[in-house]
Amino acid sequence: MIMRVDELAPAPGSNKRAQRVGRGTGGKGGKTAGRGTKGQRARNTVRRGFEGGQMPLKQRVPKLKGFNNPFRVEYSPVNLHQLEKLGASTVDVDALVAAGLVRKGVFVKVLGYGDLSIKVSLSVHAISAAARSAVEAAGGDVTIVPLPHEGEGKAGRPAVKGNQFANR
Repeated sequence: MIMRVDELAPAPGSNKRAQRVGRGTGGKGGKTAGRGTKGQRARNTVRRGFEGGQMPLKQRVPKLKGFNNPFRVEYSPVNLHQLEKLGASTVDVDALVAAGLVRKGVFVKVLGYGDLSIKVSLSVHAISAAARSAVEAAGGDVTIVPLPHEGEGKAGRPAVKGNQFANR
């Protein structure tokens, strides 16, 4: 038998009705409705986080140190052994996306982990010194693809990440 959403219900007797307060002096919870007499808490004017004048928790706890650089450029790493497995003689960003090594629209950096024995013509956004020497030792060559924020008439740094307050 399949149960439907409209058949869901709590176990019988498991949930009680909420107490009705403020219904006059005749009943329980009437007149002041359990709030005592007069004062800030009787009038429902206590703000969020108020601790009776004691220094509130949000002010006692120190702020986080450091900062997040909104202009940081993040690269997706590709290692030499992955290029070896790929087995292609010409490798660019589109070929790495097609092979499933990186996602579309990311910047690619080749790192020097692993060995490379085949001749590869690389065209990527960045490469480590160890990876460059390994590619050139195998007879390949490296071409650096300029990032979209670099070049003639560009700001020289990526667009700011975050909200409207990030670059103030």
